[in-house]
Amino acid sequence: MNIAVLGAGAWGTAMAVHLSARHRVTLWARDAGQAAALRLDRVNRRYLPGIPLPAHLAVSADLPETLRDAALILAGVTTAGLRETLRRIHSAGCPVPVLWLCKGFERERALLPHQVCAAELPDATCGVLSGPSFADEVARGQPTALTLASTDATFAGNSARELHGGSLRVYSSTDVIGVEVAGAVKNVMAIATGICDGLKLGLNARAALMTRGLAEITRLGVALGGRAETFMGLAGVGDLILTCTGDLSRNRKVGLALAAGTPLAQILDQLGHVAEGVHSAREVARIAGERGIEMPITDAVCRVLDAPQSAAVVARALLERDARAENG
Repeated sequence: MNIAVLGAGAWGTAMAVHLSARHRVTLWARDAGQAAALRLDRVNRRYLPGIPLPAHLAVSADLPETLRDAALILAGVTTAGLRETLRRIHSAGCPVPVLWLCKGFERERALLPHQVCAAELPDATCGVLSGPSFADEVARGQPTALTLASTDATFAGNSARELHGGSLRVYSSTDVIGVEVAGAVKNVMAIATGICDGLKLGLNARAALMTRGLAEITRLGVALGGRAETFMGLAGVGDLILTCTGDLSRNRKVGLALAAGTPLAQILDQLGHVAEGVHSAREVARIAGERGIEMPITDAVCRVLDAPQSAAVVARALLERDARAENG
């Protein structure tokens, strides 16, 4: 299969590297200078250092050329960059199915990726590929399992089978909303867990926070139309565990730094990558507030991100909440 991977960040590059072992893949970089460097160096030094690009992996900065023979498009861009990328696909007149890899809510509009796609490519066959996955491990060929969700069950099943293979297992689903909400909100919970660990509150506290965080994710996801069982799967609890405990997690790193008192602007500057949870937290809190959904952990993360409350003060406030039934 000819696959076009749009976006030469860490995740886009990792998927291009992995899939090129079994498919004809072209990796598109928006910046012509970056594309030239990738072709010359055969490594993405900024976003995925130490991972060589296979000799047969094509790299291009020409989008129409990249899309010309593609049978499937993987949009490996950030949530903030998804709308522009979909518009470029539309302008290129390419009626090819699209999968996106981003996890988050669009800033200020509070839209999930499938809603952005519906606005920009209303007639497209599309879906989301998500689950517990660090780009570095995927690129190195370490075992990974993902969920591919689309409202078109046939497309979901066929695409999952095409991408499935080697060290990558891909399961299909029709619960796009559930998969997307899980992927977006787990990043917020990873910031909270990083704060918890940074404050040295202990492993008991971490386990409690993750468990109650999963309850928050599920409450919001079901309210938005997702299925409860999705949050018990790879895209839900699987991704939550990885992002909250893995040292490669950007959002967890944000939480650790916030606990140390580092200003948010400095944290993001030093990170060098997008931490989707920083932007999604406020959108999640706003949606929850509008729908009357209680999400105390998300609210606490927002109070730390927006300052002036310190992480320690916010954590103490969470611990002092009244007792209640566990399913409440």
